[in-house]
Amino acid sequence: MDPTISSHNTESTPLNETGRPNCSPSLTLPFLVLIIALVGLAGNTIVLWLLGFHIHRKAISVYVLNLALADSFFLCCHFVDALLRIIDFFGLYTHELSKEILGQAAIIPYISDLSILSAISTERCLSVLWPIWYHCHRPRNMSAIICALIWVLSFLMGILDWFFSGFLGETHGHLWKNVDFIITAFLIFLFMLLFGSSLALVVRVLCGSRRKPLSRLYITISLTVMVYLICGLPLGLYLFFLYWIHLHYPICYIYQVTVILSCVNSSANPIIYFLVGSFRQHRKHRSLKTVLKRALEDTPEEDEEYTDSHLQKTTEMSESRC
Repeated sequence: MDPTISSHNTESTPLNETGRPNCSPSLTLPFLVLIIALVGLAGNTIVLWLLGFHIHRKAISVYVLNLALADSFFLCCHFVDALLRIIDFFGLYTHELSKEILGQAAIIPYISDLSILSAISTERCLSVLWPIWYHCHRPRNMSAIICALIWVLSFLMGILDWFFSGFLGETHGHLWKNVDFIITAFLIFLFMLLFGSSLALVVRVLCGSRRKPLSRLYITISLTVMVYLICGLPLGLYLFFLYWIHLHYPICYIYQVTVILSCVNSSANPIIYFLVGSFRQHRKHRSLKTVLKRALEDTPEEDEEYTDSHLQKTTEMSESRC
């Protein structure tokens, strides 16, 4: 962040060159980040493995694959950052710049995460409100193209923020303010898009004249968006809004708490997929592949139950004939 802006807060909490608070050394919060990141990395790795190599990719699964990639990138940055802070706590040599690089790099997957969630929610809203137009005019590879554009845009914004804030060299105060304003405006636009499309989808599905039966995919997306609004949004508010306000109270632990909440958000998505996919399953010992596929199915619960029962009856009849 810009040192000229962060200088307003030096009376309460000392800030480093990137604008983040220099907190007093502690083991509790880094250990929490370490444990949460380990759990989240394990879950997202399973999702990446299944969607990348074992499940036929559809439009929604391309988004979920890139969402898991962004979550893994974010968790890796904060896992290594927490590990370095724990090593530094015990007096071993750790270069301060390495930790700041990881903190700055985490901005890229954070922007990508919000962008992908907004794209998922918007596509689902269009498919429910205007299904015929959506299926007739949607390009075949649109989800892959959108995800590629999201990653390019996220890397571009991250690099511009590093350069003009002085993290990679000389500080450009005026230009950095413009870049930070553009990033902040873009995040506000994504949040409004996510909130508006999610709200329209909820109203259409639950309160419309023609109620659309709930599917597992709708439940999965709704829970993912809800967890993001609770746990993922505070870090963005801190990074891109609180530094424009003259704070007169310690902000050190606010940043650490928002990081922990964001790690919870990135770790919760695989748990949501497997909980939704395994809910009300009639068979025992379902594979993780089957559970994940069920969580991303767009068929109503009643149709799914009918299909399962029909297949079970057919199997029993064939066995009795034999």
